[in-house]
Amino acid sequence: MTTSSLENPSAHTPAAVSPLIAVSHLFKSVQDATGTLDILRDIDFTLAPQQSLAIVGASGSGKSTLLAIMAGLDTPSQGSVWLGDVDIFRLNEDQRAALRARQVGFVFQSFQLLGNMTALENVMLPLELAGLPNPRAAAKDMLERVGLGERLGHYPKVLSGGEQQRVALARAFVVKPALLLADEPTGSLDHASGERIMDLMFALNKELGTTLVLVTHDLKLAAKCDRAITIEAGQVKG
Repeated sequence: MTTSSLENPSAHTPAAVSPLIAVSHLFKSVQDATGTLDILRDIDFTLAPQQSLAIVGASGSGKSTLLAIMAGLDTPSQGSVWLGDVDIFRLNEDQRAALRARQVGFVFQSFQLLGNMTALENVMLPLELAGLPNPRAAAKDMLERVGLGERLGHYPKVLSGGEQQRVALARAFVVKPALLLADEPTGSLDHASGERIMDLMFALNKELGTTLVLVTHDLKLAAKCDRAITIEAGQVKG
């Protein structure tokens, strides 16, 4: 792992390789009762295809807001985010949603599984939304790869936390996204389950050649990534 202030991101990205994602001079401010609150201030970095990046910081530092903006789920006050050759904030909301369906996977601390759907149906959903062929077969194969081949018909409420997170991983990876965004993916799990989930995430990430951006406060977990940055009070520390 290399820790960087990201003042010179080209030092980490080979010149011949175009970035998979580029965050350029990103600011995010909101108005509250006391005036203007600056959540993010001049965040700037690039990430090459198949790299992994940990965004580290305390609660309230702005790291989850940064992840949401990178996904196009929130909008910046200033700056841009490029996914490949697309400036995502030049797209409208429907276009950004379509881009996410094709190229972005998500893993959340709270799993975000649909309780009225089985494990198989949860993993089929992004395939169906993206209009990809044979969603049942692809979802079944991915669940088998994460060790849940015998739990296809089970609903989230009867699965353990670790099993639910494995379903979430299968759902995230099943569309073979160019970019995977993970927000505290082990935060709701015990230590042993968290270790297994992270080993599985990095194995799938390497196998499928996905670019990974991971938000965490766990320095041990961050050390498994190629690079790490620390966010303090909305700015990159360093």
